[in-house]
Amino acid sequence: MRILIVEDEPLIAMDLEDIVQEATGADCLWARTLREGLTLSDSMLDFALLDLDLHETTSLPLAERLRARSIPFCFVTGNAGHLPPSFRDVRCIAKPFRAAEIAHAIGEIDRLVVPS
Repeated sequence: MRILIVEDEPLIAMDLEDIVQEATGADCLWARTLREGLTLSDSMLDFALLDLDLHETTSLPLAERLRARSIPFCFVTGNAGHLPPSFRDVRCIAKPFRAAEIAHAIGEIDRLVVPS
């Protein structure tokens, strides 16, 4: 299993990676910027955890690309209220998150329907 983590705060990214690896043993790819995330989204991915706000931009273009490729994802953000209507059907985990919330979201990969 391969999971993309898009997070601009290194400590949060490392925490997410630890949670993912402990819960699933998955390989993690980490992107700090939208550009890095878009590049890594060309890889074979099973799931993605996206911070909504990335310094001067958002991860929404990446979310659109993941949706187009039928790759399930969820947002991990403190700004869930700022999601546009087209992404309100996407699971959103609020920061500060609990490890169990992240593990649960990843554990549902087989049952997820990619938001349309």
